[in-house]
Amino acid sequence: MAWFRKNKQPLRSQNRRDMPSDVFDKCEGCGEILYGEKLVQNLQVCPSCGHHFRVTADRYVEILLDEGSFDEMDREMRSRDPLDFRDLKPYRDRLKTAEADVGRREAVLVGTGMLEGFAVVLAVMDFRFVGGSMGSVVGEKIARAARAALKRKEPLIVVSASGGARMQEGIYSLMQMAKVSSLLGRLHEAALPYIAVITDPTTGGVTASYAMLGDVNLAEPGALIGFAGPRVIGETIRQKLPEGFQTSEYLLEHGMVDMVVHRHDLPVTIARLISMLMKKPPIVTAETEIAGVEQLPAPANSGEPVPAPATN
Repeated sequence: MAWFRKNKQPLRSQNRRDMPSDVFDKCEGCGEILYGEKLVQNLQVCPSCGHHFRVTADRYVEILLDEGSFDEMDREMRSRDPLDFRDLKPYRDRLKTAEADVGRREAVLVGTGMLEGFAVVLAVMDFRFVGGSMGSVVGEKIARAARAALKRKEPLIVVSASGGARMQEGIYSLMQMAKVSSLLGRLHEAALPYIAVITDPTTGGVTASYAMLGDVNLAEPGALIGFAGPRVIGETIRQKLPEGFQTSEYLLEHGMVDMVVHRHDLPVTIARLISMLMKKPPIVTAETEIAGVEQLPAPANSGEPVPAPATN
């Protein structure tokens, strides 16, 4: 009977409902389809498997610093093209495209703010800008952040996400490794903490310099961390690499990073480290109370008790 039959006509594009592309995301870790708004509320961490999605520099500022406390530094600095470099397209065009796409002038966001009540200087790299590569301006902005930490006598925090040195600037880029590292040495001499937060991915000259020079090196779960990529290393040494090679967990097991910290726990963990390294009492909040902060005996040569986190 005709009314039992269904006319099998192809679905036309005008009959399909338009669905915004950012409503759902697929987890790269477990393949789960996730509602975008819920993922944002969970700090871009998959609730099913804990996979940490890459996030922007602005988002890390929101996650780490107390609301409304961030004051950006050196916003107008931008890269030039000292070598008139061209590969598939001119370097100047790459910079213009990155500025338009990302909405900032370089691959690092630098400023001052408050983290759980502690005054800090913060630098966050943004992988969207030419792969988070370290050019001369990136190095100079992080160097200025270190100088600001010295002047203000505050801790320096650098969140790394980078493909390495920016080849389009040649030796100008490589010089940033030594410049930033020397300033980190001055911070160490001044007994000011430098806390390195390593996110996915962090490779090349950034790994070979400031990303791994923290008084404490923290890494997010599952982050790719290394100098060269695993494919390049495997082809060079012609050996099969261990499972999970260059992940943050593998580096923790082999002593290359100090802690692997869930994104939700980064602010409280960094605050606890600042409290211990600078021998200052933490600002007690709901989060630190949940984390188990308690009063411990005062250190030697100190007349005040220093609250510190309980140990398991």
